Amino acid sequence: MSVNVIYFSVLALSFKNIWTVYRRSVFSKFNTLAGSDLVPSVSLLVPAYNEEVTIIENVRCLMTLNYPNYEVIVINDGSSDDTLEVLTTEFNLTKLTNPEMRNSIDCTAVTGVFYNPEFPNLYVIDKGNGGKADSLNAGINLSHYPLISSIDADSLLEKDALIRMARQYMENPEETVAIGGDVRIANGCLIENGQVKDFSLPNKMWPMFQAIEYLKAFLGGRIGWSSINGLIIVSGAFGLFRKDYVIAVGGYRGGYPGEDMNIIIKLHRYMLENKLKYRIAFCPEAVCWTQAPESYRILASQRQRWGRGNLKNMIENYDMAFNPKYKVMGLMTMPYNIIFEALNPYFKITGLIALVGYVMLDMTQWKILLVFGLINFLSGYLFSIGALILEEIAFKRFIKISDLWKMLFYGAAKFFGYSQLGTLWRIQGHIQFLRNNNSWGAMTRQSWKEKSDTAKSA
Repeated sequence: MSVNVIYFSVLALSFKNIWTVYRRSVFSKFNTLAGSDLVPSVSLLVPAYNEEVTIIENVRCLMTLNYPNYEVIVINDGSSDDTLEVLTTEFNLTKLTNPEMRNSIDCTAVTGVFYNPEFPNLYVIDKGNGGKADSLNAGINLSHYPLISSIDADSLLEKDALIRMARQYMENPEETVAIGGDVRIANGCLIENGQVKDFSLPNKMWPMFQAIEYLKAFLGGRIGWSSINGLIIVSGAFGLFRKDYVIAVGGYRGGYPGEDMNIIIKLHRYMLENKLKYRIAFCPEAVCWTQAPESYRILASQRQRWGRGNLKNMIENYDMAFNPKYKVMGLMTMPYNIIFEALNPYFKITGLIALVGYVMLDMTQWKILLVFGLINFLSGYLFSIGALILEEIAFKRFIKISDLWKMLFYGAAKFFGYSQLGTLWRIQGHIQFLRNNNSWGAMTRQSWKEKSDTAKSA
């Protein structure tokens, strides 16, 4: 019951702020900034490990954003495939003899920086394998601009995503240390030349369940948490940061997944301990499209990794929980994540065992169990519906009635098997953490052309 109260409180905050998001999305003259010298310059950091299938189209997409001054830094993290070769061949890059690499943050040794003056805003770093966090740190050491943006190599930004985010940053640049963008599932969409030309929902079961999850997490959750400056994560797929503060907290933490959550927790801690005014914001109109896992094996591996990262972050920062020194983070965000995220699977299991015990000991009736289950289902389903309403108020991307019905169907279906698998995956992730399993897990990519061909035939 407590978790439902918190869920709906956060959802209510999201509804309270959705009209601001709507006005900003529809009426903001962000396009006028695209040619302005006042817009801060940004370094886009793109960690890439075995991304030869998607990297070229993604880089070409990033090089055509509606933004006045930025650079794209691709970090090849010791790929075992031809990621580096396809990049150097496609853009005719050559190795720089004396690249201006600063040593602001420790990272695995860089073996080369590649560049072509014909593409003045593109750099490629080659380095030994050290993981995503290590790659981002290497990118920071090369970056030339005061803002950095982390972007997954399998993601596509909408052309105006970065300028929308910069517009929100420019509202309060002195206090804004990070901004998260919205991440949406690209499976099922028609993609041409690095752009989503026709939005459609995934036609496979696993990506559809993830589409529901993303909608709930980003619109139903992050709008609300950011409104009280309690956001604990900016998705690694797309976020914007002030470089000076990222360097001040020691950069990204390597060795474990969950680097996107860890950097935000470190920024909260640093700003609060130094009594600096700050905000960590969310910009849902800045959209990044990503490929979601389409197989059970890859999805399970991803969620187990998320479970390991969440548990590690909660253990590392347990001292912030219930500590008024850390304000909203200490009194609300951290306790919520420890109790209702990290420990939630065990509450579910013990609750289920208790119910089974009550039935076996004839201490309750099946009607009570039915009512209990129905209340649990309806509360979760209403949260999914609330997120869908938020989407329709502000963005209206579901223009087909069939898409709305599909979302409603899968929003209900996820409680009959998929949610239980989520609990299992999180526990498996915790077991892996206790066994010091830090592996990233494989993610099979499809080229965006293959995705588009699949969408056309669907």
